[in-house]
Amino acid sequence: MKYMMMMNTPAGPYQIEGWTQEDFRAHVAFMKDFAARLRESGELVAAEGLAGPDQAKRVRAGKDGQPITDGVFPESKEFLAGYWIVDVDSPERAYQLAAQASAAPGPGGAPLNLAIEVRQVMSAPSPDGP
Repeated sequence: MKYMMMMNTPAGPYQIEGWTQEDFRAHVAFMKDFAARLRESGELVAAEGLAGPDQAKRVRAGKDGQPITDGVFPESKEFLAGYWIVDVDSPERAYQLAAQASAAPGPGGAPLNLAIEVRQVMSAPSPDGP
């Protein structure tokens, strides 16, 4: 089963721009190591960190089909900082991995303990039926 694990972070405390270089490097090293372990176990499908909300736009189609953009929304209380898509045997395994990601180090090396939203990735129905 595939699951998406989404790291939604508060707009304030996760502002890595204010972190020391040492704290930032430790955080990035943790994320790289976490991805490497998932890759080695065969559970990693994809993972990406995302730009901050100050670069976000909401897009929808106008009546003529042309894009209409809205934003930037830096006043949001939280934002999607990154995600992993994992292919695991059970929801419990996805929860275990999300807990590990949640413990990424922040300033001073203290675990951030951020909430990680876990949602199953839906797949198309089998051509042979249910």
